[in-house]
Amino acid sequence: MLALLVLLQLQAGSPAPSRDDSLPIVTLTEAVRQATGLDPNYVAALGQLDNAAWARRSAFSVFILPSITLNADIARPNPQSVNFVTFLPVRQQVTAQVTARYDLFLGGQKLAELSRSGAALESAHASELMARFAAAQLTESEYYAVLANAELLRVARERMQRAEQQLGVARARVVSGAAVQTDSLQLRLELTKARVGRLLQESVLRIARLELGRRVGAAGPVDAAPLDTTPAPDLPITLADAIGHAAREGPQYRVARANERAAGAAFRARLGDYLPHASLAFNALAFDTLFFPKDFKRTTFSLSVSFPLWDNGQRELALSRARANRDLARAIRQDKDRAVQRDVTAAYDGYVTARAAAEQASEGLRVARENFRVQQSRYRAGATTILDLLKAQADLDDADALLVQARYATRLALAGLETILGRRLFQEQEQR
Repeated sequence: MLALLVLLQLQAGSPAPSRDDSLPIVTLTEAVRQATGLDPNYVAALGQLDNAAWARRSAFSVFILPSITLNADIARPNPQSVNFVTFLPVRQQVTAQVTARYDLFLGGQKLAELSRSGAALESAHASELMARFAAAQLTESEYYAVLANAELLRVARERMQRAEQQLGVARARVVSGAAVQTDSLQLRLELTKARVGRLLQESVLRIARLELGRRVGAAGPVDAAPLDTTPAPDLPITLADAIGHAAREGPQYRVARANERAAGAAFRARLGDYLPHASLAFNALAFDTLFFPKDFKRTTFSLSVSFPLWDNGQRELALSRARANRDLARAIRQDKDRAVQRDVTAAYDGYVTARAAAEQASEGLRVARENFRVQQSRYRAGATTILDLLKAQADLDDADALLVQARYATRLALAGLETILGRRLFQEQEQR
């Protein structure tokens, strides 16, 4: 079915490529900034950060402020009731009440909650940073996909142009008797393959532009502004320094450490259920037939002390769950500590390897161009066969595409390393 559609498209003529200047163009910096605010994971991380900040404020406030509750109600009894102060029948009763409660001692739970909320806030900050870099990495991937596919479309068009030129040469040589008919047939087949490759690449580019537009919040396709194509530089940090920085400041490792501290504090808070609890309460009650009652007022101060003895195992169940969560958080943190060297080394070596591969691909492209030039000259002079020319042409196309892929693979490898480290290593230089 796909082959039939391609043949129909070829018979109907090649569609005109979309005009790049008709599309909105976004720079890499703008794309990252716009996409980060739209990424669902980053929005969720911001929400968790706000929740953790309020939990931290709440943990501080319980040491200073009591909890205060205001309550007022008005009732119209039927039949009428009697005012218990004046002993007269009334049509309505109004009651207002103020209750303040301050927990003097909760078995260390307030201190444990203060520690837990601090660790949770640190985890939320690190999670926000990790989500921001993850969203930026995805955006960069889509951005580079647009640029890479645009260059691969250029490669496909150049391949088709070369095939058309060679077909003209082959026809002339066949007419003159310097070549056989199969040369012309071979080049016609190559031209058909080149046209199909161009159609496929145009489709891939259109989809990549639509995906970039979706990520940056546009209603349609968006084109990417070209970037500097100079060779990738050396990393400004050594492998040992990168490992040390990731272990200290890497977002995912900070999250693991903070979660372990939070789980430990939650476990200590559960231990407080085995100790007595003491609370101080104040209650002010007013009663009248008016909305602002003044007829009867009463205030009460009370000191409550409770000692939990047995609640059918609910306390032990909560302690067991808290212990399991603490042990799990500790195991995750220890696993992250063991994995940091491998993670950073893989990302660091990935960039170094991709950079070397890009340099090799650049050299390979120069060799392929020279080889194609030689084979083209030799074929026109009748010193080589059409198969050698086609191989040289295919090698040139492959080398050009390989360089495009290697160049953007290097940028993606750098983005992966920066995501692990939680910091930028270079200031992105854009061609505007």
